[in-house]
Amino acid sequence: MSYMSCALRAPRRLPAPWRSPRPFSSASGPTAKKSVPYQKTLKEEGPGSGEPSRPPPASAQVVVVGGGSLGCQTTYHLAKLGVTDVLLLERDRLTSGTTWHTAGLLWQLRPSDVEVELLAHTRDVISRDLPAETGLHTGWVENGGLFIASSKQRLDEYKRLMSLGKVYGVESYVLTPSQTKDLYPLMNIDDLYGTLYVPKDGTMDPAGTCSTLARAATARGATIIENCPVTGIQVRTDDFGVKRVHAVETAHGTIQTPCVVNCAGVWARALGRLAGVQVPLVGMHHAYVVTERIEGIQNMPNVRDHDASVYLRLQGDALSVGGYESNPIFWEEVSEKFAFGLFDLDWDVFMQHIEGAINRVPVLEKTGIKSTVCGPESFTADHKPLMGEAPEVRGFFLGCGFNSAGMMLGGGCGKELAHWIIHGRPEKDMYGYDIRHAHPDAALSLPSRRFHHSLTDNNRWIRERSHESYAKNYSVVFPHDEPLAGRNVRRDPLHEELLRQGCVFQERHGWERPGWFSPGGAAPVLDYDYYGAYGRERHRDYSYRRLLGDEYTFDFPPHHHIIKNECLTCRNALALFDMSYFGKFYLVGPEATKAANWLFTADVNKAPGSTVYTCMLNKQGGVESDLTVSRISPGAPASPLAPAFEGDGYYLAIGGAVAQHNWSHVTTVLQDMKLQCKLLDCSEELGMMSIQGPLSRVVLQEVLDTDLSNEAFPFSTHKITTAAGCKVRAMRLSFVGEMGWELHVPRADCVKVYRAVMQAGARHGIANAGYRAIDSLSIEKGYRHWHADLRSDDTPLEAGLAFTCKLKSSIPFLGREAVEAQKAKGIFRRLVCFTTEAKVPMFGLEAVWRDGKVVGHVRRADFGFAIDKTIAYGYICDPAGGPVSLDFVKSGSYELERMGVTFPARAHTKSPFDPDNKRVKGFY
Repeated sequence: MSYMSCALRAPRRLPAPWRSPRPFSSASGPTAKKSVPYQKTLKEEGPGSGEPSRPPPASAQVVVVGGGSLGCQTTYHLAKLGVTDVLLLERDRLTSGTTWHTAGLLWQLRPSDVEVELLAHTRDVISRDLPAETGLHTGWVENGGLFIASSKQRLDEYKRLMSLGKVYGVESYVLTPSQTKDLYPLMNIDDLYGTLYVPKDGTMDPAGTCSTLARAATARGATIIENCPVTGIQVRTDDFGVKRVHAVETAHGTIQTPCVVNCAGVWARALGRLAGVQVPLVGMHHAYVVTERIEGIQNMPNVRDHDASVYLRLQGDALSVGGYESNPIFWEEVSEKFAFGLFDLDWDVFMQHIEGAINRVPVLEKTGIKSTVCGPESFTADHKPLMGEAPEVRGFFLGCGFNSAGMMLGGGCGKELAHWIIHGRPEKDMYGYDIRHAHPDAALSLPSRRFHHSLTDNNRWIRERSHESYAKNYSVVFPHDEPLAGRNVRRDPLHEELLRQGCVFQERHGWERPGWFSPGGAAPVLDYDYYGAYGRERHRDYSYRRLLGDEYTFDFPPHHHIIKNECLTCRNALALFDMSYFGKFYLVGPEATKAANWLFTADVNKAPGSTVYTCMLNKQGGVESDLTVSRISPGAPASPLAPAFEGDGYYLAIGGAVAQHNWSHVTTVLQDMKLQCKLLDCSEELGMMSIQGPLSRVVLQEVLDTDLSNEAFPFSTHKITTAAGCKVRAMRLSFVGEMGWELHVPRADCVKVYRAVMQAGARHGIANAGYRAIDSLSIEKGYRHWHADLRSDDTPLEAGLAFTCKLKSSIPFLGREAVEAQKAKGIFRRLVCFTTEAKVPMFGLEAVWRDGKVVGHVRRADFGFAIDKTIAYGYICDPAGGPVSLDFVKSGSYELERMGVTFPARAHTKSPFDPDNKRVKGFY
């Protein structure tokens, strides 16, 4: 028998005979056996002959590959939504690979509204729906969950979760240390600030859940075949050069199908390669140990001690103990034959969890270890699953890379994936999970909605980011944290220039973009040091990491006043924003106007020189994007500023963090409509500077070779002109609510133009400003940020963007029918601006109270320096179920709940700053 204390490396006093300065290593570990702690697995079930459990059919409407949590959930939900001709293929037996050994924890609260909804659906499926449909028990145990806080920041994070939980009806309580001791008598509370208790959290049984899902799916017509490995994916190219799934090959026959769903877990990369699809995930060893019986542990809640990076899962009268270490072991060569196997536990890696576990539950020091469980798990670069249709091959969907959360996210994600397959998009906003990455040679290839092909082709980037995501899995989720791994991949032409001036960069979609400007000088992002793991030396005197550490707070950061100065300089004089990471696309060709009319909600079919703010919608009327579209005239061949083309042309400028999502959406529509036009990406070839503020005209008139008066250059127009001897496209637009111009500049000329603007602006008080200032300035003006206060599950009517829709015209556009139907029926949720007199930081997820009832939560918040107030935007609904009119908004009494404390708030139906839009038009 092994003991928990025996795994301690160091000079801790342990009871004899377990004292040892270094009792175990990877070569000589404890004698505990390798086995999962479940009474039943599916390892021994099935034919056992190597033959498939039944002959594969000749065809299927959908083929799901992989019989783990996601494969079973997706098959079940497809069948439940009416797709009865769905086939699940499992190369061994259900749950093999990863699912069978998972710890099966379900925590209902996460710092994401969408994930809270996904988790709620999983819980409903396994605790309510499946037992009702099948009469079988899935193995669900509702013993509750307890999050441990050993610091103020951690407890603040839990209070944020508690406030969000109130919006979704998730029962939770912040407990004092003494209350925690009453709930969990075996716990050491000496170092606690408090805990978050969620009574209806629990645990799932892998075999019980998947076998019940299989029973329910087959009862609805689905077919499940075990012992049937996939050996190939047939892909055919249609007449328009688009690759599509044609068939699935197995050793026992070929199955004709237009749709394959890759739910193969760690093996998803290999399955993707069969279809020519990149799947950016890595395999890692992930482990826990199972203790002997512990007196008094029965019926205790599961515990997550994030600060010690350890979890304690109730296992009957014992505990499973695991966590996320800083030096995980990568599974370098994934074996095709690894089904119900386990790795030997490397105690040198795992022992870092032991001391934290013993500190939290001291009785573990004298408790035996019954077994070890170390199996493969798949992890991704941003610790989010990979879902959606792969762009290289239409009809090839992903449902993999679940970062050890496939059981608890499986129900929600299985339902969304099924809806995605049937209707072309999920019901919820799954943007953060959507794969969409490019094959650089593919016809009409779609770059990633999350990862640009320069990232998914980069094994070093995938490895670094996956490691950091794993190692920081239990870290506090601070609002302004940034990764240290995989940086400096995409740098714009002004990067070095701004770095020398103290720019503190943020990372978005591989791009380094300006965050804010430190007066302390250059703070470069250095090569990733793996936090000192794997024998690497940690960087010393790392300025960027130190500045980032200052952000680790839920209060205003120490440099709050610096961001204030950037904002007020823009409001009172002028500021220059480097926005070069923006997506910059050209839509050109004989049918470009036909495409533009259908894609864009606003009427963009205007004369060249016009610029229009517009949205793009999905069929359900949800906003897939907001962007500016400029009508252009043909230019010179190979010119990034004005390309040559036949037919019509439009220039699209889109926020860089969501540029690939836009590219994907547009390209999918062009493919489906088979239009004769093309989309050109000039994002890397063009830089973009935005000069904004009351003095912008005075300064730019010295630099630009054109008349900038209101009459000659009105708002929402553009023209090609000269700046510092260089051709540029100047656009009179604003994203901050001031008079200003954007300069779109060929890459080679960016530094020259930048220096000319800064020189001309020096005597007028010009300053560099970053995206932290943009966030504040734009929310102050009421401008939307896509994927914050505007998402694919929000409509223009709900978001206050009805003015972008050409409903008064007869021109059809994608989503128009849904918008018109909603307009006729009424708006039942509405985006509202709130301000508070109390100067407290808010970041989103705060609960919105109206007349004593929760009516929604904050999507986006920041501090407005010009009005000197906290500003928050959130969607609200009527608890009685009625429409949300402007009168409803105005008539309520509001409070915003921040970390359990409510603050009186005022609702606004117009922007609290410059509501008449005078400043952007040059009237001060």
